[in-house]
Amino acid sequence: MKFSLFTEKTPPLIGIDISSTSVKAVELSGDSRGGYKLEGYAIAPMAPDAVIDGNVTDLEKVADAIRQACKLLGTREKHAALALPSSAVISKKVIMEASLREEDMEAQVEGEANQYIPFPLDEVNIDFEVLGPAPNNAEEEVEVLIVAARKEKIEDRVAAAEVAGLKVIVMDVDSYATEAAYTLVSVQLPNGGSEQTVMIVDIGATMMHINVLHDNKPVYAREQSFGGNQLTQEIQRRFGLSIEEAEISKRKGGLPESYENEVLQPFVQLLATEVARAQQFFTSSTQYHHVDHIVLAGGCASIPEIEVTVQDRTQVHTVIANPFHSMALGTGIRSQQLPVDAPSLLIACGLAMRGIEI
Repeated sequence: MKFSLFTEKTPPLIGIDISSTSVKAVELSGDSRGGYKLEGYAIAPMAPDAVIDGNVTDLEKVADAIRQACKLLGTREKHAALALPSSAVISKKVIMEASLREEDMEAQVEGEANQYIPFPLDEVNIDFEVLGPAPNNAEEEVEVLIVAARKEKIEDRVAAAEVAGLKVIVMDVDSYATEAAYTLVSVQLPNGGSEQTVMIVDIGATMMHINVLHDNKPVYAREQSFGGNQLTQEIQRRFGLSIEEAEISKRKGGLPESYENEVLQPFVQLLATEVARAQQFFTSSTQYHHVDHIVLAGGCASIPEIEVTVQDRTQVHTVIANPFHSMALGTGIRSQQLPVDAPSLLIACGLAMRGIEI
């Protein structure tokens, strides 16, 4: 399969986000007003240890979770877009002559890749995209983004999807999918986020993924070791539950009264401190000394009042990511549940957008 990261035209796609705790699936269509319509979404639990540190370690279990997500989605669509974790991808921006033909550019990309990829080139897939005119010489040069990933990392994900009955058309990168979905979230911000610095904080099970955009263009990305598993483990320890029981009760409720004050609130405070740390690290290590807005995503973003705590701690305007905020909704979607699930669907939504031309 081609590493079709920058494919332009594709059929409708199911966006499939594979994480260590679940598979999220989103199906979109184009609506009559030239926007997107959410046809459906599903979240299926992942068996423990099937995905570790972004690597597929049990193909059958991952395929089962994808199959379950597609069954819950109730779709006939078989084409899919998947994403690699950013940590599995090497990317680099280079400057090239604007007059180069595509085949000459391809040859130059391979030459560039040789210099900075620490693996033999026959073990990697490489793709590139012309981003636009070069900042310092717009008339004669262009800026080109080169992206490379180990073939085995791509093939593991593709194989799991194929075992589940899907055909993978696009392999993206989770941070790019997040940025695509952010274009739908930015309408929640003043001026659509233009001329402002926006920090997207996606809190997964084990990692906090930080993407910062300035004037709606990516300027910074980082990962911090922190996630919802810490809350699950504390529930498990405090109330004598198995890890599966702790995960279910965290999502569905039914824990003793002491949970709110003794477990959840301390975790929320810790989370807010981690976001403040990420903000401080960004402002002290880059040319951008100020963050205008924080957008919270991932499963932890659905904790009630989380944005209030983060806003108090960081003194930065904070919103919860909802890419479906102004979307038309399909008939089977529960509009009350959607805002709760939306923050964890950012990557899947960004992937599904790859199949719709707006």
